[in-house]
Amino acid sequence: MTCIRSEIIGHGHYQPAKVLTNNDMAKIVETSDEWITERTGIKSRHIAAEGELTSDLAMHAAEMALKTAGISAEELDLIVVGTVTPDNTFPAVATKIAAKLGCRHGIPAFDLSAACSGFVYSLTMADNMLRLGQAKTALVIGAETLSRVTDWTDRNTCVLFGDGAGAVVIRAYEGKGDTTDRGVLSTKIFSDGAQYDNLYCKGGVSSTQTAGFTFMNGKEVFKSAIGCLTQAAETVAEQAGIKVTDIDWLLPHQANIRIIEGVGKKLELPESKVIVTIDHQANTSAASIPLALSECLESGKIKKGDLIIFNSMGAGFTWGGALVRI
Repeated sequence: MTCIRSEIIGHGHYQPAKVLTNNDMAKIVETSDEWITERTGIKSRHIAAEGELTSDLAMHAAEMALKTAGISAEELDLIVVGTVTPDNTFPAVATKIAAKLGCRHGIPAFDLSAACSGFVYSLTMADNMLRLGQAKTALVIGAETLSRVTDWTDRNTCVLFGDGAGAVVIRAYEGKGDTTDRGVLSTKIFSDGAQYDNLYCKGGVSSTQTAGFTFMNGKEVFKSAIGCLTQAAETVAEQAGIKVTDIDWLLPHQANIRIIEGVGKKLELPESKVIVTIDHQANTSAASIPLALSECLESGKIKKGDLIIFNSMGAGFTWGGALVRI
């Protein structure tokens, strides 16, 4: 039985030029390279320059994605941007991207706020619209300037975050309806608002009229993350009728090396199947999965035909997964 699939036909990524190493961080707060590396797996992070906006990062990734897809912006029917750090409270970053790229007048473009799950949520929404026939070609972006909501005096959080953007172009085609198809094979997204106060930004239009800084209850987040990320991976595999161990790669949200390793073990995957880019990217929230994906496609680590699970968890709590054949 045939069905409509959303195939990834292009990819792009971008990180700002400025790099802060762990040794640089030790000059800002009381910490050390050894302490950060052991607890997080992070060695460095990229930081947006003064005046460099989330939309600027997103544009770089978008332009690369269009180039690798071999299409023009006029062929896009939809743009979805996952971000919690938009240029302005409104309008959406996606509308600015549509204008800058020179997309056709009137195409839908919107932002989606699901924190670190932003890309998986955005990919899910775009895939749904393609499968319903509401669009044929979509640009899905995860982009963040988390440095703008980071308290650089808080050593528990400031060492964790970085800025960056990643993007994919997806296009609808008629697949066979089985797991040999390329593209998005299954998705599942979740949330638990009871965990709201364990990871949030202490600011907002309605509450403080400021952007605020990120707060995280690290112990609670860690405790939930492994279970949520495992659930997301197992669910999308089960929906597609495969075993998690059948995949070529697990590409989890890059939040903490201990979480990533814990999820890999729970899923009984060898370390060689788990993609880790946190060492040079840090936690870039919604950007982390598409950024890592694009890097790995560019380097040839991930190849056409590979079967991948994306899984992520973030503030809200939100979490989710997607099973994709490249």
